Amino acid sequence: MNGADTAWIIVATALVLMMTLPGLALFYGGLVRARNVLSVFMHCYAIACLMSVLWLVAGYSIAFGEAASWWGGLGKVFLNGVTADSLSGTLPEILFFAFQMTFAIITPALIVGAYVERIGFGFVLLFSGLWMLLCYAPVVHWVWGGGFLADGGLFGETGVKDFAGGIVVHETAGIAALILAAVLGRRKDDNKPPHNPGYVVIGASLLWVGWFGFNGGSQLAADGGAAMALTVTHISAATATLTWALWEKIKYGKASVVGAVTGTIAGLASITPASGFVGPIAALVIGGIAGILCQEAVGLIRNKVRIDDTLDVMAVHGVGGIFGTIMIAAFGAGSWAAQLGSLAIVGVFTIVMTFALIYLCRLVTPLRVDEEIEYAGLDLAVHGESAYDHNS
Repeated sequence: MNGADTAWIIVATALVLMMTLPGLALFYGGLVRARNVLSVFMHCYAIACLMSVLWLVAGYSIAFGEAASWWGGLGKVFLNGVTADSLSGTLPEILFFAFQMTFAIITPALIVGAYVERIGFGFVLLFSGLWMLLCYAPVVHWVWGGGFLADGGLFGETGVKDFAGGIVVHETAGIAALILAAVLGRRKDDNKPPHNPGYVVIGASLLWVGWFGFNGGSQLAADGGAAMALTVTHISAATATLTWALWEKIKYGKASVVGAVTGTIAGLASITPASGFVGPIAALVIGGIAGILCQEAVGLIRNKVRIDDTLDVMAVHGVGGIFGTIMIAAFGAGSWAAQLGSLAIVGVFTIVMTFALIYLCRLVTPLRVDEEIEYAGLDLAVHGESAYDHNS
């Protein structure tokens, strides 16, 4: 065990948890109408709790067990065989478990942005739990757990390069979000602006800081690689913020606060897979393109495809993560076959699994609240509480 590595990953684990609680909750909560803000907080909070338990029960074993190249098996359910003295590289394995648990929390939590203001709470819990175990955890194994997409697998000695989750986190969450939004249908009244842009800025700021743990921690060591990952993460976020705002100013005459911080998230998502493989100049390029690319993707999905992916999960996280994964090959840090092939395999798997789980979960609990509840707001109707005037 390395004490410096252990100390850094303890900090990184806390930072990544902060990304969901309270970062993502505030970012998403500020973007919805006042009568639905508590429901968004509840979705993020409940998902964090449920994924923590399910990661202990079976998620970690499926992701990082050694049963086969396509799944990890059930040998480590309930952390069977893991003690305080067990090691994973230079880290206590229990710490590696906890760090990866925070990724298992935020990935299904990202999907929340696609279905806010109209989804049944029971469906959220059932779908999120099954999706994490049956879609996310297997993909983790394929890419990070020594599975068939890793080095020595399907693509030969040079497997897919995904440092912190462009495929594992952002592609899977983005595709699942788009599918769920399409099946769910549009909101009855989708013309209201965000109720609290201040929440959005605070949430995005917490996400930005937390992302240092997300990407820097993925080095799993306290060394120069972690420092470089942290630095390029920051550069990409800053650059994407500026290009998003500039592109918005060129198109609409004004650069909005909500737009700028959405650009921040686009830059963060785009650098995530590449953060362990590229330097600051590449980060400038990735972030600069991401601020424009993801903004155009928002317009395409909203206005052309007409899918109500309410808080732009696919456009920002999905497109950003896929773009960053491709840029690894463009900068010569990975093979084109492995990067594109893995994106395709994981994409198809996510599509099939997400549709199957939606169908299954709808047999158990309603997908969407009724029209009266939707107009009244989920806060009062579903949770019996309201932070604001429920008519706003």
